[in-house]
Amino acid sequence: MTDAEPRTVIHGTHDPKFAAVADAFEANFADRGEVGASVCVMIEGETVVDLWGGLADPQARIPWRRDTICPVFSCTKAATAICAQILVDRGELDLHKPIAEYWPEFAQNGKDRATVLMALNHSLGLPALREKVPKGVFNDWDATTALLAAEAPFWAPGTRNGYHMISFGWLVGELVRLVSGKSLGEFFADEVAEPLGVDFWIGLPKEHDRRFAPIIPFKPDPDAPKSAFVQALLGDQTSLQFLALMNTGGFDINDRATRAAEIGGAGGVANARSLAGMFAPLANDGAAGDVQLLSKDRIDAMRTASVATMEDATLLAPSRFGQGFMLSMDNRWQAPHADNSVIMGRGAFGHVGAGGSIGFADPARRMSMGYAMTRMGGGIFLNDRGQGLVDAAYRTLGATSDASGCWT
Repeated sequence: MTDAEPRTVIHGTHDPKFAAVADAFEANFADRGEVGASVCVMIEGETVVDLWGGLADPQARIPWRRDTICPVFSCTKAATAICAQILVDRGELDLHKPIAEYWPEFAQNGKDRATVLMALNHSLGLPALREKVPKGVFNDWDATTALLAAEAPFWAPGTRNGYHMISFGWLVGELVRLVSGKSLGEFFADEVAEPLGVDFWIGLPKEHDRRFAPIIPFKPDPDAPKSAFVQALLGDQTSLQFLALMNTGGFDINDRATRAAEIGGAGGVANARSLAGMFAPLANDGAAGDVQLLSKDRIDAMRTASVATMEDATLLAPSRFGQGFMLSMDNRWQAPHADNSVIMGRGAFGHVGAGGSIGFADPARRMSMGYAMTRMGGGIFLNDRGQGLVDAAYRTLGATSDASGCWT
Protein backbone atom coordinates (compact mmCIF):
# COMPACT_ATOMS: atom_id res chain seq x y z
CA MET A 1 0.00 0.00 0.00
CA THR A 2 1.31 3.42 -0.96
CA ASP A 3 0.66 6.67 0.90
CA ALA A 4 -1.81 7.66 -1.81
CA GLU A 5 -3.96 4.54 -1.39
CA PRO A 6 -6.80 4.70 1.14
CA ARG A 7 -6.77 2.28 4.03
CA THR A 8 -9.34 -0.51 3.65
CA VAL A 9 -12.25 -0.01 6.03
CA ILE A 10 -13.02 -3.16 8.01
CA HIS A 11 -16.66 -3.67 8.96
CA GLY A 12 -18.27 -5.89 11.55
CA THR A 13 -17.55 -6.74 15.16
CA HIS A 14 -15.11 -8.74 17.23
CA ASP A 15 -14.56 -9.58 20.88
CA PRO A 16 -11.56 -7.50 22.07
CA LYS A 17 -9.93 -10.78 23.16
CA PHE A 18 -9.74 -11.69 19.48
CA ALA A 19 -8.08 -8.45 18.38
CA ALA A 20 -5.23 -10.48 16.88
CA VAL A 21 -7.61 -11.97 14.32
CA ALA A 22 -8.89 -8.50 13.44
CA ASP A 23 -5.31 -7.26 13.12
CA ALA A 24 -4.40 -10.20 10.85
CA PHE A 25 -7.47 -9.54 8.71
CA GLU A 26 -6.55 -5.88 8.32
CA ALA A 27 -2.95 -6.85 7.52
CA ASN A 28 -4.20 -9.06 4.69
CA PHE A 29 -5.49 -5.95 2.94
CA ALA A 30 -2.56 -3.73 3.84
CA ASP A 31 0.28 -6.16 3.17
CA ARG A 32 -0.94 -9.26 1.32
CA GLY A 33 -3.06 -7.96 -1.54
CA GLU A 34 -6.48 -8.91 -0.24
CA VAL A 35 -9.26 -7.45 -2.41
CA GLY A 36 -12.49 -8.51 -0.70
CA ALA A 37 -12.99 -11.02 2.09
CA SER A 38 -14.78 -12.06 5.27
CA VAL A 39 -13.68 -13.92 8.41
CA CYS A 40 -15.71 -15.40 11.24
CA VAL A 41 -14.84 -17.23 14.47
CA MET A 42 -17.35 -18.89 16.79
CA ILE A 43 -16.71 -20.31 20.27
CA GLU A 44 -19.33 -22.67 21.70
CA GLY A 45 -21.62 -21.49 18.92
CA GLU A 46 -21.30 -17.82 19.86
CA THR A 47 -19.77 -15.41 17.37
CA VAL A 48 -16.60 -13.72 18.61
CA VAL A 49 -15.33 -12.44 15.24
CA ASP A 50 -17.48 -11.39 12.29
CA LEU A 51 -15.57 -9.10 9.92
CA TRP A 52 -15.66 -8.17 6.27
CA GLY A 53 -14.05 -5.58 4.05
CA GLY A 54 -12.74 -4.52 0.67
CA LEU A 55 -14.47 -4.81 -2.68
CA ALA A 56 -16.87 -7.50 -3.80
CA ASP A 57 -16.34 -6.45 -7.41
CA PRO A 58 -13.28 -4.25 -7.98
CA GLN A 59 -14.18 -3.53 -11.61
CA ALA A 60 -17.60 -2.17 -10.67
CA ARG A 61 -16.28 -0.73 -7.38
CA ILE A 62 -18.98 -2.58 -5.43
CA PRO A 63 -18.07 -2.82 -1.73
CA TRP A 64 -18.07 -6.08 0.19
CA ARG A 65 -21.18 -5.97 2.37
CA ARG A 66 -22.38 -8.02 5.31
CA ASP A 67 -24.43 -10.29 3.05
CA THR A 68 -21.87 -10.66 0.23
CA ILE A 69 -21.32 -14.26 -0.83
CA CYS A 70 -18.56 -15.70 -3.00
CA PRO A 71 -17.26 -19.01 -4.38
CA VAL A 72 -15.71 -21.25 -1.74
CA PHE A 73 -14.71 -24.04 -4.13
CA SER A 74 -13.70 -27.20 -2.24
CA CYS A 75 -15.10 -26.01 1.06
CA THR A 76 -18.24 -27.31 -0.68
CA LYS A 77 -16.88 -30.83 -0.21
CA ALA A 78 -17.38 -30.43 3.53
CA ALA A 79 -21.01 -29.46 2.94
CA THR A 80 -21.48 -32.50 0.69
CA ALA A 81 -19.76 -34.78 3.22
CA ILE A 82 -22.00 -33.50 6.03
CA CYS A 83 -25.04 -34.48 3.95
CA ALA A 84 -23.70 -38.01 3.54
CA GLN A 85 -22.76 -38.23 7.22
CA ILE A 86 -26.30 -37.30 8.26
CA LEU A 87 -27.55 -40.29 6.27
CA VAL A 88 -24.87 -42.49 7.82
CA ASP A 89 -25.92 -41.31 11.30
CA ARG A 90 -29.53 -42.22 10.52
CA GLY A 91 -28.55 -45.70 9.39
CA GLU A 92 -29.68 -45.03 5.82
CA LEU A 93 -26.21 -45.09 4.26
CA ASP A 94 -23.58 -47.69 5.20
CA LEU A 95 -19.95 -46.63 4.88
CA HIS A 96 -18.77 -50.17 4.28
CA LYS A 97 -21.27 -51.23 1.66
CA PRO A 98 -20.37 -51.15 -2.02
CA ILE A 99 -21.47 -47.96 -3.78
CA ALA A 100 -23.10 -50.21 -6.39
CA GLU A 101 -25.69 -51.37 -3.83
CA TYR A 102 -27.10 -47.84 -3.94
CA TRP A 103 -26.00 -46.94 -7.47
CA PRO A 104 -26.01 -50.13 -9.60
CA GLU A 105 -24.55 -48.47 -12.72
CA PHE A 106 -21.41 -47.66 -10.72
CA ALA A 107 -20.29 -51.32 -10.78
CA GLN A 108 -18.76 -50.87 -14.27
CA ASN A 109 -15.06 -51.33 -14.99
CA GLY A 110 -13.99 -53.02 -11.77
CA LYS A 111 -15.73 -50.69 -9.31
CA ASP A 112 -18.25 -53.26 -8.06
CA ARG A 113 -16.59 -53.57 -4.64
CA ALA A 114 -15.67 -49.92 -4.13
CA THR A 115 -17.28 -48.70 -0.91
CA VAL A 116 -19.00 -45.55 0.28
CA LEU A 117 -16.09 -44.84 2.62
CA MET A 118 -13.68 -44.87 -0.33
CA ALA A 119 -15.71 -42.10 -1.97
CA LEU A 120 -15.48 -40.01 1.20
CA ASN A 121 -11.78 -40.51 1.94
CA HIS A 122 -10.42 -40.03 -1.60
CA SER A 123 -9.25 -43.62 -2.05
CA LEU A 124 -11.89 -44.55 -4.63
CA GLY A 125 -9.64 -44.02 -7.66
CA LEU A 126 -11.81 -41.62 -9.69
CA PRO A 127 -10.16 -38.21 -9.28
CA ALA A 128 -10.68 -37.37 -12.95
CA LEU A 129 -12.16 -38.38 -16.28
CA ARG A 130 -9.85 -39.52 -19.09
CA GLU A 131 -11.87 -38.48 -22.13
CA LYS A 132 -12.20 -34.78 -22.83
CA VAL A 133 -15.22 -33.39 -21.02
CA PRO A 134 -17.45 -31.41 -23.41
CA LYS A 135 -18.04 -27.78 -22.56
CA GLY A 136 -20.72 -27.29 -19.92
CA VAL A 137 -21.23 -30.98 -19.14
CA PHE A 138 -20.37 -30.48 -15.46
CA ASN A 139 -23.50 -28.34 -15.20
CA ASP A 140 -25.54 -31.46 -16.07
CA TRP A 141 -25.80 -33.77 -13.04
CA ASP A 142 -27.08 -36.86 -14.85
CA ALA A 143 -24.55 -36.61 -17.66
CA THR A 144 -21.63 -36.23 -15.25
CA THR A 145 -22.65 -39.05 -12.93
CA ALA A 146 -23.08 -41.31 -15.96
CA LEU A 147 -19.53 -40.50 -17.09
CA LEU A 148 -18.14 -41.29 -13.63
CA ALA A 149 -20.13 -44.53 -13.37
CA ALA A 150 -18.63 -45.71 -16.66
CA GLU A 151 -15.04 -44.56 -15.94
CA ALA A 152 -12.37 -47.08 -15.00
CA PRO A 153 -10.52 -46.26 -11.76
CA PHE A 154 -6.99 -44.88 -11.92
CA TRP A 155 -5.99 -47.38 -9.23
CA ALA A 156 -7.64 -50.34 -7.55
CA PRO A 157 -10.21 -48.76 -5.22
CA GLY A 158 -9.02 -48.57 -1.63
CA THR A 159 -5.36 -49.31 -2.36
CA ARG A 160 -4.14 -45.72 -2.18
CA ASN A 161 -5.55 -42.21 -1.95
CA GLY A 162 -5.51 -39.26 -4.30
CA TYR A 163 -7.47 -36.06 -3.90
CA HIS A 164 -10.72 -36.10 -5.90
CA MET A 165 -10.69 -32.40 -6.83
CA ILE A 166 -14.13 -31.99 -8.33
CA SER A 167 -15.43 -35.53 -8.88
CA PHE A 168 -15.97 -35.93 -5.12
CA GLY A 169 -19.14 -33.86 -5.31
CA TRP A 170 -20.91 -36.15 -7.77
CA LEU A 171 -19.58 -39.39 -6.30
CA VAL A 172 -20.78 -38.57 -2.78
CA GLY A 173 -23.64 -36.35 -3.90
CA GLU A 174 -25.20 -39.05 -6.07
CA LEU A 175 -25.31 -41.31 -3.01
CA VAL A 176 -27.09 -38.53 -1.12
CA ARG A 177 -29.56 -38.16 -3.98
CA LEU A 178 -30.27 -41.87 -4.38
CA VAL A 179 -30.68 -42.55 -0.66
CA SER A 180 -32.63 -39.42 0.29
CA GLY A 181 -34.67 -38.90 -2.88
CA LYS A 182 -33.61 -35.24 -2.95
CA SER A 183 -30.97 -33.55 -5.06
CA LEU A 184 -27.75 -32.69 -3.22
CA GLY A 185 -28.58 -28.98 -3.17
CA GLU A 186 -32.10 -29.63 -1.90
CA PHE A 187 -30.93 -32.00 0.82
CA PHE A 188 -28.26 -29.57 1.98
CA ALA A 189 -30.74 -26.69 2.07
CA ASP A 190 -33.40 -28.69 3.93
CA GLU A 191 -31.20 -30.58 6.38
CA VAL A 192 -28.23 -28.26 6.97
CA ALA A 193 -28.42 -24.69 5.69
CA GLU A 194 -31.99 -23.83 6.70
CA PRO A 195 -31.96 -25.46 10.16
CA LEU A 196 -28.63 -23.78 10.97
CA GLY A 197 -29.58 -20.49 9.32
CA VAL A 198 -26.46 -20.38 7.16
CA ASP A 199 -26.18 -18.51 3.86
CA PHE A 200 -24.52 -21.35 1.95
CA TRP A 201 -25.72 -22.58 -1.42
CA ILE A 202 -25.01 -25.65 -3.53
CA GLY A 203 -26.78 -24.31 -6.61
CA LEU A 204 -27.24 -20.57 -6.24
CA PRO A 205 -30.73 -19.21 -7.07
CA LYS A 206 -30.71 -16.31 -9.51
CA GLU A 207 -32.24 -13.90 -7.00
CA HIS A 208 -29.01 -14.00 -5.00
CA ASP A 209 -26.79 -12.94 -7.90
CA ARG A 210 -26.87 -9.32 -6.72
CA ARG A 211 -24.86 -10.42 -3.65
CA PHE A 212 -22.36 -12.56 -5.57
CA ALA A 213 -18.70 -11.51 -5.59
CA PRO A 214 -16.87 -12.95 -8.64
CA ILE A 215 -13.65 -14.82 -8.09
CA ILE A 216 -10.35 -13.25 -9.18
CA PRO A 217 -8.10 -15.98 -10.66
CA PHE A 218 -4.56 -16.50 -9.40
CA LYS A 219 -1.82 -15.28 -11.70
CA PRO A 220 1.31 -17.37 -11.13
CA ASP A 221 4.79 -15.94 -11.31
CA PRO A 222 6.43 -17.79 -14.22
CA ASP A 223 9.80 -17.60 -12.47
CA ALA A 224 8.61 -19.00 -9.12
CA PRO A 225 9.65 -22.55 -8.11
CA LYS A 226 7.05 -25.10 -9.18
CA SER A 227 5.67 -27.89 -7.02
CA ALA A 228 5.65 -31.47 -8.27
CA PHE A 229 1.91 -31.10 -8.91
CA VAL A 230 2.39 -28.04 -11.11
CA GLN A 231 5.30 -29.62 -12.96
CA ALA A 232 3.20 -32.68 -13.78
CA LEU A 233 0.23 -30.54 -14.82
CA LEU A 234 2.28 -28.36 -17.15
CA GLY A 235 4.41 -31.17 -18.50
CA ASP A 236 1.85 -33.75 -19.55
CA GLN A 237 -1.76 -33.18 -20.64
CA THR A 238 -2.48 -36.86 -20.13
CA SER A 239 -1.32 -36.74 -16.50
CA LEU A 240 -3.74 -37.30 -13.66
CA GLN A 241 -2.86 -33.83 -12.41
CA PHE A 242 -3.84 -32.14 -15.69
CA LEU A 243 -7.03 -34.18 -16.05
CA ALA A 244 -8.14 -33.53 -12.46
CA LEU A 245 -7.68 -29.76 -12.64
CA MET A 246 -8.13 -28.90 -16.31
CA ASN A 247 -10.44 -31.50 -17.87
CA THR A 248 -13.57 -29.84 -16.53
CA GLY A 249 -15.53 -28.77 -19.59
CA GLY A 250 -14.68 -25.14 -18.99
CA PHE A 251 -15.83 -25.04 -15.36
CA ASP A 252 -16.15 -21.35 -14.43
CA ILE A 253 -17.83 -20.47 -11.15
CA ASN A 254 -18.27 -16.87 -12.31
CA ASP A 255 -20.63 -18.17 -15.00
CA ARG A 256 -24.31 -18.04 -13.98
CA ALA A 257 -25.06 -21.56 -15.26
CA THR A 258 -22.16 -23.04 -13.33
CA ARG A 259 -22.98 -21.51 -9.96
CA ALA A 260 -26.63 -22.45 -10.49
CA ALA A 261 -25.66 -26.09 -11.03
CA GLU A 262 -25.32 -28.33 -7.99
CA ILE A 263 -21.58 -29.01 -8.14
CA GLY A 264 -20.85 -30.53 -4.75
CA GLY A 265 -17.09 -30.74 -5.21
CA ALA A 266 -16.36 -27.10 -6.01
CA GLY A 267 -19.49 -25.06 -6.77
CA GLY A 268 -20.62 -23.80 -3.36
CA VAL A 269 -21.27 -20.13 -2.71
CA ALA A 270 -21.09 -18.78 0.85
CA ASN A 271 -19.22 -16.41 3.16
CA ALA A 272 -17.12 -16.78 6.30
CA ARG A 273 -20.12 -16.48 8.63
CA SER A 274 -21.81 -19.35 6.80
CA LEU A 275 -18.71 -21.55 6.91
CA ALA A 276 -18.24 -20.99 10.64
CA GLY A 277 -21.96 -21.54 11.20
CA MET A 278 -21.99 -24.79 9.25
CA PHE A 279 -19.07 -26.11 11.29
CA ALA A 280 -20.42 -24.84 14.64
CA PRO A 281 -22.36 -28.02 15.49
CA LEU A 282 -19.35 -30.11 14.49
CA ALA A 283 -17.32 -28.26 17.14
CA ASN A 284 -19.99 -28.72 19.79
CA ASP A 285 -20.95 -32.38 19.98
CA GLY A 286 -23.21 -32.11 16.95
CA ALA A 287 -25.52 -29.40 18.28
CA ALA A 288 -26.10 -25.74 17.43
CA GLY A 289 -28.85 -24.16 19.48
CA ASP A 290 -31.81 -26.52 19.35
CA VAL A 291 -30.53 -28.25 16.19
CA GLN A 292 -28.87 -31.64 16.69
CA LEU A 293 -27.20 -32.08 13.33
CA LEU A 294 -25.08 -35.15 14.04
CA SER A 295 -24.20 -37.42 16.94
CA LYS A 296 -20.95 -36.95 18.84
CA ASP A 297 -19.89 -40.49 17.93
CA ARG A 298 -20.36 -39.76 14.23
CA ILE A 299 -18.34 -36.55 14.51
CA ASP A 300 -15.53 -38.39 16.26
CA ALA A 301 -15.47 -40.87 13.39
CA MET A 302 -15.53 -38.09 10.77
CA ARG A 303 -12.47 -36.36 12.22
CA THR A 304 -10.38 -39.49 12.71
CA ALA A 305 -7.72 -40.06 10.06
CA SER A 306 -9.10 -42.44 7.45
CA VAL A 307 -6.23 -42.20 4.95
CA ALA A 308 -2.77 -40.66 5.09
CA THR A 309 0.11 -40.84 2.67
CA MET A 310 3.50 -39.31 1.96
CA GLU A 311 2.51 -38.86 -1.70
CA ASP A 312 -1.09 -38.22 -2.59
CA ALA A 313 -1.64 -39.69 -6.06
CA THR A 314 -3.18 -36.45 -7.31
CA LEU A 315 -1.44 -33.71 -5.32
CA LEU A 316 2.00 -35.38 -5.27
CA ALA A 317 2.41 -34.17 -1.69
CA PRO A 318 1.62 -35.65 1.73
CA SER A 319 -2.09 -35.57 2.63
CA ARG A 320 -4.39 -36.65 5.49
CA PHE A 321 -8.15 -37.06 5.27
CA GLY A 322 -10.94 -38.11 7.57
CA GLN A 323 -14.33 -39.22 6.25
CA GLY A 324 -14.84 -36.37 3.79
CA PHE A 325 -12.72 -33.77 5.57
CA MET A 326 -9.16 -32.49 5.54
CA LEU A 327 -7.09 -32.84 8.69
CA SER A 328 -4.09 -30.71 9.62
CA MET A 329 -1.40 -31.13 6.94
CA ASP A 330 2.05 -29.72 7.53
CA ASN A 331 4.13 -29.73 4.35
CA ARG A 332 6.36 -26.79 5.26
CA TRP A 333 9.39 -29.04 4.97
CA GLN A 334 8.66 -29.86 1.33
CA ALA A 335 10.17 -27.43 -1.17
CA PRO A 336 8.72 -25.31 -2.59
CA HIS A 337 6.75 -25.25 0.64
CA ALA A 338 4.70 -22.05 0.40
CA ASP A 339 0.91 -22.53 0.37
CA ASN A 340 1.02 -26.34 0.51
CA SER A 341 -0.03 -26.73 4.15
CA VAL A 342 -3.11 -26.27 6.29
CA ILE A 343 -2.31 -26.19 9.99
CA MET A 344 -5.13 -26.52 12.50
CA GLY A 345 -5.40 -27.97 15.98
CA ARG A 346 -4.94 -31.64 16.74
CA GLY A 347 -8.31 -33.26 16.14
CA ALA A 348 -9.63 -30.30 14.13
CA PHE A 349 -11.16 -31.03 10.74
CA GLY A 350 -12.59 -29.08 7.84
CA HIS A 351 -11.80 -28.17 4.27
CA VAL A 352 -9.89 -25.58 2.27
CA GLY A 353 -11.09 -24.20 -1.05
CA ALA A 354 -9.01 -23.39 -4.11
CA GLY A 355 -7.30 -20.06 -3.70
CA GLY A 356 -7.26 -20.16 0.09
CA SER A 357 -10.73 -20.17 1.68
CA ILE A 358 -11.33 -22.45 4.68
CA GLY A 359 -13.98 -23.70 7.06
CA PHE A 360 -13.27 -26.01 9.98
CA ALA A 361 -14.21 -27.18 13.45
CA ASP A 362 -11.98 -27.78 16.47
CA PRO A 363 -14.04 -29.77 19.00
CA ALA A 364 -11.31 -29.58 21.68
CA ARG A 365 -11.64 -25.79 21.71
CA ARG A 366 -15.34 -25.65 20.77
CA MET A 367 -14.26 -23.40 17.91
CA SER A 368 -15.53 -23.14 14.36
CA MET A 369 -14.04 -20.76 11.84
CA GLY A 370 -14.53 -19.57 8.29
CA TYR A 371 -12.64 -17.40 5.83
CA ALA A 372 -13.80 -16.58 2.30
CA MET A 373 -12.27 -14.25 -0.25
CA THR A 374 -12.27 -13.49 -3.97
CA ARG A 375 -8.59 -13.02 -4.90
CA MET A 376 -7.21 -16.51 -5.22
CA GLY A 377 -3.75 -17.37 -3.95
CA GLY A 378 -1.45 -20.09 -5.26
CA GLY A 379 -0.47 -23.45 -3.84
CA ILE A 380 -2.49 -26.49 -2.91
CA PHE A 381 -3.95 -25.61 0.49
CA LEU A 382 -3.80 -22.36 2.49
CA ASN A 383 -1.77 -19.30 1.65
CA ASP A 384 -0.51 -16.76 4.17
CA ARG A 385 -3.79 -14.83 4.28
CA GLY A 386 -5.94 -17.71 5.50
CA GLN A 387 -3.25 -19.39 7.58
CA GLY A 388 -2.44 -16.08 9.26
CA LEU A 389 -6.05 -15.74 10.42
CA VAL A 390 -6.13 -19.34 11.66
CA ASP A 391 -2.84 -18.84 13.50
CA ALA A 392 -4.14 -15.67 15.19
CA ALA A 393 -7.26 -17.48 16.39
CA TYR A 394 -5.22 -20.32 17.89
CA ARG A 395 -2.79 -17.97 19.61
CA THR A 396 -5.74 -16.10 21.10
CA LEU A 397 -7.00 -19.38 22.57
CA GLY A 398 -3.63 -20.07 24.18
CA ALA A 399 -1.97 -22.31 21.62
CA THR A 400 1.77 -21.75 21.73
CA SER A 401 3.33 -23.88 19.01
CA ASP A 402 2.61 -25.38 15.59
CA ALA A 403 5.98 -27.10 15.36
CA SER A 404 4.37 -30.55 15.59
CA GLY A 405 2.27 -29.85 12.51
CA CYS A 406 -0.79 -28.98 14.62
CA TRP A 407 -1.50 -26.06 16.93
CA THR A 408 -0.90 -27.24 20.50
